[in-house]
Amino acid sequence: MKDLKDYIISLDSSIKQLIFKLESNASQIVLVVKDERLQGTVTDGDIRRALLRGETLNSSVEKIMNKNFKFLPETASEIEALSLMKKETLKQMPLLDKEGRLKKIFLLDELIKPKFLPNDVVIMAGGKGKRLGVLTEDCPKPMLKINNRPILEIILEQCIEAGLKNFYFSVNYLKEQIQNYFEDGSRWNICISYLEENKSLGTAGSLSLFPHQPKEPILVLNGDVLTKVDYNHLIQFHKEHVADISLCVREHSTKIPYGIVSMKDLHVLALEEKPILTHFINAGIYVLEPSVLNLVSKDTYFDMPQLIKLAKEKKYKINAFPIHEYWQDLGYPETLLQTAKVWK
Repeated sequence: MKDLKDYIISLDSSIKQLIFKLESNASQIVLVVKDERLQGTVTDGDIRRALLRGETLNSSVEKIMNKNFKFLPETASEIEALSLMKKETLKQMPLLDKEGRLKKIFLLDELIKPKFLPNDVVIMAGGKGKRLGVLTEDCPKPMLKINNRPILEIILEQCIEAGLKNFYFSVNYLKEQIQNYFEDGSRWNICISYLEENKSLGTAGSLSLFPHQPKEPILVLNGDVLTKVDYNHLIQFHKEHVADISLCVREHSTKIPYGIVSMKDLHVLALEEKPILTHFINAGIYVLEPSVLNLVSKDTYFDMPQLIKLAKEKKYKINAFPIHEYWQDLGYPETLLQTAKVWK
C-alpha cells in the first residue's frame, strides 16, 4: 500500500489539483482532510459527474466531495473492511480514530486480486490515415511507432493490464503488416482475431462482422488514440450506470481570435473579446451492450456517429464518460510528434 499522504488533499484545493492527486495514486479516490480530520471523499466517478454538470477545473473540492462517507474504526481488520465494502459496493474504506482523524485506507483492489474480464475488445485499425500523409504510405496508422513501439501494441497492453484477454482487430489497409506482427496474440498470452474488411466500412461498420453474439458489453477503441484511461474502470462505470452505450468524451477548448458580437436585429447587445469556447468532444472510446450490434448495417459503410444517432432514435440509453486523464488523437503528424515527446 502507498503512503497515506498519497490519498490526502486539503479542503481548499481545486478540482484540477484533485485530478492530479487521483491520477498519481491510481486508486480512484482522494480523501479531503482538514486538521487531520476526514471531511469528505471524492471518487473518480464524482469528478466525472461534476464535469458533466458544469463544474470547472478551478472549482473547489468542497463543492463536489461526499460528506456522508462510510468508514470503519482504526481497529478494523481487513476481513471487516472487505465485508463492508462488498455490502455497500465500495472500492475503498477509510479507517478513522475516535476523533475522526484518518489513520489508514483499505483498497478493494489490494484485498482482492484483479480478475479476468470476459468482455470482448474491438480495436478499429483499418483506416488509411490520410491525414498523416507520407507517414502512412507504406505503414498502416496503428503500426506507426511511439518510442519504438507500435501504437496498436501500446493500446493492446493497456487492455491486457486491465484484465482483458479477447481481442478483435478490425483491419483493411495494409492489414498484412498488422496480422504478421500480432498473429493470434499468443505472444501476449491472449486471443486476437481479425474482422477483415473487403472495403472500407467506417468506424462502426466492421462490428457487423462480429462472429458471435457477445454476452458481455464490448469495449470499442479507435486504433489511433492514446489515453491513460483505465478500461476496467470504464467498463465498471458502464455497468453501474446501466447504459446501452457509454461514450467517452473529452473537454476541448477553442479560443476565438476575434471579438464576438451578440445582436438582436441591428442592435448590438454585447461584445465579448476573444472568448474561449469549451465543448465535450467524442474521444473515440466506447462500451456497447451486445444488443447495439444489431443496429449496424451489414457490409455497409457505417460510422460511429450514425450508430449513436440511430440508437438515440430507438430510445437506447446513451451515457457520457468524461475523460480527465491524458488523451490524444494521433491522426495528425504534429500530435504524433507531440505524444512521442511526452508518452511514458
